Amino acid sequence: MIRENYLGVDVCRIDMKDALDEVDRIISNRKPSFVVAINPEKIMKAQKDESLRNLLNSASMQIPDGVGVVIASRFKGGKIRSRVTGIELMENICKVSAKKGYRVFLLGAKPGVAEGASDILKKRYPGLNIVGTRDGYFKDEDEVIENIKASSPDVLFVAMGSPKQEYWITKNMDKLGVPLCMGVGGSYDVICGNIKRAPKWMCSIGLEWLYRLIKEPWRYKRMAVLPVFLLKVLFGVKRK
Repeated sequence: MIRENYLGVDVCRIDMKDALDEVDRIISNRKPSFVVAINPEKIMKAQKDESLRNLLNSASMQIPDGVGVVIASRFKGGKIRSRVTGIELMENICKVSAKKGYRVFLLGAKPGVAEGASDILKKRYPGLNIVGTRDGYFKDEDEVIENIKASSPDVLFVAMGSPKQEYWITKNMDKLGVPLCMGVGGSYDVICGNIKRAPKWMCSIGLEWLYRLIKEPWRYKRMAVLPVFLLKVLFGVKRK
């Protein structure tokens, strides 16, 4: 896949169709792989954390999740033109899985949330085979890994918050043997209605961050990362 590199972090030059084509390829190959969503906050964290930067760059696919990444690409003459958000990719993977028979496992979030998301997703995408769910509040990691392995999923979604979920995936990916693993943050809560997403029109024009800031003003420090990221990008960034 063609990638652009911003402040040392790779981002795939893809849209949703490309991402889903790559998902099919990964599942077909059966080699344990993982997908990570890239936004300015993660890129800025990776500036001070080499292990995080290496982890992000080791993914099979880095989706352009944040509007800041799209803006940066335009500034630097790149060709990333649209976001591929984590929750939208997750839902599209579920839609494809319902048609193609991919087996899905939901791991993470508070007790009861993964089960609730599973029920909603199965109603939303008839035929979707969710072979297991497990909350993220477990003590016996080996038992969880064996549970997932016994379910033989093609896709494993992990909701533990980032980058914890990505570290967990890469630590256990080879043991799990699941072709496609993806960290999905708070997506189960969004699906269950516990967290409200911005209206579609705001998402479509890249203003989801503003909606979240209005709803959760205490996040302003995290939102302040975006202008800092863009200023850093303007002073030189390598693309590949």
